[in-house]
Formats: sequence, structure tokens, C-alpha cells
Amino acid sequence: MSACEEVDPRVHGIKSTIRVVPDFPKPGIMFQDITTLLLDPKAFKDTIDLFVERYRDKNISVVAGVEARGFIFGPPIALAIGAKFVPLRKPKKLPGKVLSEKYTLEYGADCLEMHVGAVKLDERALVVDDLIATGGTLCAAMNLLERAGAQVVECACVIELPDLKGRDRLNGKPLYVLVESH
Repeated sequence: MSACEEVDPRVHGIKSTIRVVPDFPKPGIMFQDITTLLLDPKAFKDTIDLFVERYRDKNISVVAGVEARGFIFGPPIALAIGAKFVPLRKPKKLPGKVLSEKYTLEYGADCLEMHVGAVKLDERALVVDDLIATGGTLCAAMNLLERAGAQVVECACVIELPDLKGRDRLNGKPLYVLVESH
């Protein structure tokens, strides 16, 4: 599901602020740059507001943000809905004991880590990132949270690249996006 389907007038403003950078980080990739969205206070606020409106009454206790751009959107959503924020980081960035999950993405392989004890059994979690492409990152995030005992309620992204069919890899887990890009 996406906010586009609901034709919220804020979505057009958000979409218009996202810059597409060809051939970054390597040839053939059309990089969806959200840094230009962040330069527009209204578009940034509208982005956060749309997510908060969706999740305010869903009894979510954990907002897990995927490094690095999930760190931009996750904390304000968590604060607004009264949830804790759990960072899902790249390897060797978190001190102490961690759980790790390796995954592949459209231009390589990576790994996410989370502190042991960051989530408790049966906590309701929301996974937040800026974009879903092939779905590898979101799958790794969900696996990490579920291995720790959390119940992933939904994944939320600002942008979806539907042609890469990442949604299909989420094993039926709901995905909410604001903007589809082709």
C-alpha cells in the first residue's frame, strides 16, 4: 500500500523534492537522493507526518531504523508515536554484544547488526528505511528483529522502486511507501 493510492496532496510535494542521480554509486544505478527532500522543511515535515498519522494508533513499541537513511526518518516517527528507536547498523559500529544478519542488495552484499537486548519478546516493531529496491535490506532487518523475538508489524519506506520487485521478497509482510519511482 502507498500514500500515492490514497492521493494525499502532500505526496506530490514530497516526490518533487527527490533528486534522481544517474550512475551512482555505479553505472546503471538511478540513485534516489533524499537529501534534497531534507532541504525542504515542508516536504520533510509532510513525510514524517504521513508516517506518524499511519502508525500513531498501531500500538508499536519499537521503530527500527536501517543505517543510514533510516536514522533520519525513524527517530522523529518513534518520538511522535511514543516508541523507542532501535538503530540497525553496519558491522562494527555498535559496542557490546550484537546480533548480525547478512544480506544482498542490488549492487553488492552487506550486513546489519543490532544490540542484543534492544528489543523484547513480542514487542511490536516498525522497520523504517528511505527506499525499497530488491528488498534485501528490509528482509535482513525483519529477520534480525524476529530472531530477537519482536513482531514486525510493517515496513515503511519513503520510496519504492517497484520494477525491482522488492515487495515480493517480504514474505507477505505489509509495506507502506509514500512515493513510487520508476
